[in-house]
Amino acid sequence: MTHLETVRESLVLGWELMAVCLTFFPPSIKFQPYLEGYIKKHQSSSLDPPDLKISQYALVCGKRLEQISHKGAARSLRKPTVEEIEQSRVQIFRPSMFGNSLEEVMALQKKRYPNYRLPWIQTTLSETVLRLNGAQTEGIFRVPGDIDEINSMKMKIDQWELIECDDPHVPASLLKQWYRELFEPLIPADYYEECITYCNDADAAVQIVKNLPELNRLVFSYLIRFLQVFSAEENCAVTKMDAKNLAMVMAPNCLRCTSEDPSVIFENTRKEMAFIQTLIQHLNTSYMEGVV
Repeated sequence: MTHLETVRESLVLGWELMAVCLTFFPPSIKFQPYLEGYIKKHQSSSLDPPDLKISQYALVCGKRLEQISHKGAARSLRKPTVEEIEQSRVQIFRPSMFGNSLEEVMALQKKRYPNYRLPWIQTTLSETVLRLNGAQTEGIFRVPGDIDEINSMKMKIDQWELIECDDPHVPASLLKQWYRELFEPLIPADYYEECITYCNDADAAVQIVKNLPELNRLVFSYLIRFLQVFSAEENCAVTKMDAKNLAMVMAPNCLRCTSEDPSVIFENTRKEMAFIQTLIQHLNTSYMEGVV
């Protein structure tokens, strides 16, 4: 191997290592600005060495840095497995269904499911929760699944596979995670203030949903229709998860406060929950019948 080849290999391995690290833990607060600057400096393809897509690594690292800074390190006590590390590396050039925009998720599944109008991962996890009798499971969506089982299922479903599971809390937790980790919130930021303002006005809330971009409207309506199954009296009597409780656990996965003021965030949390509760109780989702 020539010196130039050694340098190129080291460069690739260095960027791969950075991308993998940013999958599992964030940098320190002091180091983050320097890392952001370094990554941004390399995101232009015009600066790429011949036959070396450093800009692709930099773009992926930038997105992962933004995500890990927002959500923090994984809660699992165990170290990442070799398989999870390898998956993180492979996904530099094969994007994940987690952490991307809805449009990117739909693009990923286009060859496999060209006629689907909804994300395969959304419908698959939702149906799995129901198949495992989640609608009759106490604390569904509130009680977390085993974190290691969730991580295993996440790794498999990102490869278009489902692992055997008998606990509905696992796919329910992963479904919440998928919504929460969308690169852009399910309810776009442009609609956030309206949602907060009219959180208790059923007619206005329904109109907001109708005004959403088509893909967001379908995905969000599917979610509300799904939650309405659990809020049915015969189910919430067992699950203890009525519309209010469902809204409490799902609102943070659909709406993201546009303010960084802690007092505003705290005040808006109640309104975010009220908005989701209002829709669970009042949105007519019959138009989603048969939509996949």
